[in-house]
Amino acid sequence: MSVVSGVTVTVPATTANLGPGFDCIGAALTLYNEFKFTRLQEGGLIIHVAGAEAERVQTDESNLLYQAFVQLYQYIEQTPPSVKIEIQLGVPLARGLGSSATAIVGGLVGANQLAGATLSQLQVMELAIAMEGHPDNVVPALLGGCRLAATSETGWEICDIPWHGDIVPVVAIPDFELSTKEARRVLPTEVSRADAIFNTAHLGLLLRGLETGKGEWLRTALQDRLHQPYRKALIPGYDAVNAATIAAGAYGMVISGAGPTLLALADPGNSKATEMAMAAAWQEAGITATVRSLSVDTQGASSFHEG
Repeated sequence: MSVVSGVTVTVPATTANLGPGFDCIGAALTLYNEFKFTRLQEGGLIIHVAGAEAERVQTDESNLLYQAFVQLYQYIEQTPPSVKIEIQLGVPLARGLGSSATAIVGGLVGANQLAGATLSQLQVMELAIAMEGHPDNVVPALLGGCRLAATSETGWEICDIPWHGDIVPVVAIPDFELSTKEARRVLPTEVSRADAIFNTAHLGLLLRGLETGKGEWLRTALQDRLHQPYRKALIPGYDAVNAATIAAGAYGMVISGAGPTLLALADPGNSKATEMAMAAAWQEAGITATVRSLSVDTQGASSFHEG
């Protein structure tokens, strides 16, 4: 097998939970980070970062992308090569769009390609879930599409969720951050039976709503009682943005991942109005937000290599 001298990996952003699908459902979005790995004859580790907020990314061995890179080599019991890593950021940091998942998936896929594609996609996925701690971001980042993950006796069962072409994901990304640790801290350790039943029913309805594009189902399905009622207090202007989103004709709004990005689902006819309404509502609250209509990425992590 010829030695691969370099590989470039592109990984999509993700939005997780989608309301009632807490920690089990996520979708890949058309927003990307790109990671280029080049073997070095010597020199250990060199990391260059470009793009928005590049100065905030670690460029030593503590870099999460590099930690994932090393993790794969440790798993296959090989010594990681000296490597130059070039990072092009397109996914905002600490905003609830899976930036850490892109790093984990990018590092694992890049290392696997440099090592001669030793591991299967399933093995890479299991390593990614173990590193992230839950599947909702890393699975769609690796595989693309909308995915539901459930534990089985032997590991994970991954189910692809059909996403109707008339459902447009609109992301409103504010100019402040919310750490996943803080967003988890506010959650209760136990929930009532009524709330568990509520979320079970609404997740089932969400899956059918995403598949059919039926607006009445989506408007009801996006409600949640496990995490959003507690987390919305951490997001200034949440209620105002939510009201504006509904008034603009969107099916509903949820917190993307742990937040603070807010995700609306709309039909193509009112996605632009939804964008404008979300931006305006946050602006009235004194917060600047970048609002974009995206699509669901169906490819997931992709790579091409040299040599």
